[in-house]
Amino acid sequence: MGKEYNIREAKREDMPAVLELIKELAEYENASDEVEIHVDDLEKEGFDEKNFKCFVADVDGGIEGMALVYFRFSTWKGRTVHLEDLIVRERMRGSGLGGALYNQVVQYGHENGVRRVEWVVSEGNKNAIEFYENTGAEIKKNWYTVHMDEHGIKKNINKYD
Repeated sequence: MGKEYNIREAKREDMPAVLELIKELAEYENASDEVEIHVDDLEKEGFDEKNFKCFVADVDGGIEGMALVYFRFSTWKGRTVHLEDLIVRERMRGSGLGGALYNQVVQYGHENGVRRVEWVVSEGNKNAIEFYENTGAEIKKNWYTVHMDEHGIKKNINKYD
């Protein structure tokens, strides 16, 4: 790769760079207008409330990638680690940073004794799908990701009382 990099746990002061990466991913997914969070949200939720852990790829003092994870509970497996996003700046893709961040997430799951690490990948992200499959991860093609936005939440409050 030519540059020195370090995969480490994110610090509060890394959150502006993490938000930049989130926005870069949203732009790549043609969903720039869907990013609603701000740096203060990341700081509060990650460091005050401890709702997630974030790892960053620090390359020569700059944040070039990140992986954000949190614990979930599976009725089948118990506590699991959910990888919300793994993002590497476009200019650094193919450098090994993504694999290093991925390894950190898997290691984190192992260190915390989980029986599963899980995530969602866009069907259009063929490179990621191939990478994940090559690591032994199983793409669950018979499962659907379901989201309900704020409008749906408000519409369904007390609907079935």
